[in-house]
Amino acid sequence: MWDKFEKIWKIKSLRKNVLFVIAMLVIFRIVAHIPVPGVNIEGLREFLGGNQILGLLNVFSGGTMQNFSIVMLGIAPYITSSIIFQLLTMIVPKLEEMSKEGDSGRQKINSYTRLLAVPLAFLQSFGMIKILSQSGSSLLGDITAYQLFIIMLTITAGTIFLMWIGELISEKKVGNGISLLIFAGIVTGLPIALRNAFVNYTPSDLYTYVGFAIIAALTVVGVVFISEGQRNIPITYAKQTRGQKSYGGAQSHLPIRVNMAGVIPIIFAISLIMFPPMIAQFFVNADSQWLATVAIWTVRVFQNQIVYGVLYFTMVFGFTFFYTAVIFHPKKIAENLQRQGGFIPGIRPGTETQDYLQKTMVRINLTGATFLSLIAVLPLLLQGLLGTQSLVIGGTSLLIIVSVAIDVAKQIDAQIVMHEYDKI
Repeated sequence: MWDKFEKIWKIKSLRKNVLFVIAMLVIFRIVAHIPVPGVNIEGLREFLGGNQILGLLNVFSGGTMQNFSIVMLGIAPYITSSIIFQLLTMIVPKLEEMSKEGDSGRQKINSYTRLLAVPLAFLQSFGMIKILSQSGSSLLGDITAYQLFIIMLTITAGTIFLMWIGELISEKKVGNGISLLIFAGIVTGLPIALRNAFVNYTPSDLYTYVGFAIIAALTVVGVVFISEGQRNIPITYAKQTRGQKSYGGAQSHLPIRVNMAGVIPIIFAISLIMFPPMIAQFFVNADSQWLATVAIWTVRVFQNQIVYGVLYFTMVFGFTFFYTAVIFHPKKIAENLQRQGGFIPGIRPGTETQDYLQKTMVRINLTGATFLSLIAVLPLLLQGLLGTQSLVIGGTSLLIIVSVAIDVAKQIDAQIVMHEYDKI
């Protein structure tokens, strides 16, 4: 490990890139502690701690929501915009053609994604302010329409600022900028969580803490195993003779990852599961009695831990299959293999290859979807198993931390290898 740090420090370009990324993350954490004036910060943290859905949104915002900072939405609007355009690319023919144009097409789609993130941030800021103002926790005082507009404008500008920082980080090829911002928010919250765990420790909690440590270690091992796990399908390319030369005949493989969807299904599920209670919050104090009753019932149903856990598990499981189907196309892969003279040993090219890839993907994806769903509801399972809320493993947080760490390590290794090739 120390040898790798030494290599990073000796390679001037890589050292500059790493130091630049660290500087951007420091700026992000400084801005994350600049709150919007007039907010009860302590009351807000208690409110988020007791709300599973908003607590998860706080994770994806990089921990900025708990301070009601000027970047409280984090890059959540940008992530939502990215998901929308990923789906539209599969539906709208013009966007699909644009995505196949190479770098120029991707740059256009990225520009549209950034533009859509602006109104999404403005709307989400309004929704969050309304939820907090109606929470009954005195989180926000009486604010005028002008003050509301200024707060929404400030929060939207904060989101755009983080989008810019994320893109600057991505350009340095030391990891994905958006993922690193979320990673930084999660990691900075770990010391506080550990401190609270030690402060609340009593000798009678020894077995609970030991059990917690074992479960945490097994979770990390499981996340690494699933994140790196893949099925290599052997591919053989037929020999072709042209004149006196022979081409092809090579052996290769087609990798199918266990978790192709990453954390996207969890983001999908959070966005969808937040929608009904968020809308219901606006009608809790409605003049119509039946509308207020329905709104209160909706909020209470989604606050029920069992209902929330079942819905969350089911949505993550379903969205994993859905998103994998969006990004993995057995028909196109089968056509490309047949065009290049490749085939899977024992499987006929064409339709049979397509069916084989589809069945293999479904079997592998079943494992990935089940694991991802269990990771998502892990905090609820631990609360029921250990009977405590002071020790809760954020399965989603661990998944993000491990995935980002693996991605950063791979990108740094690639730059080190390229530097060594240049020296030869």
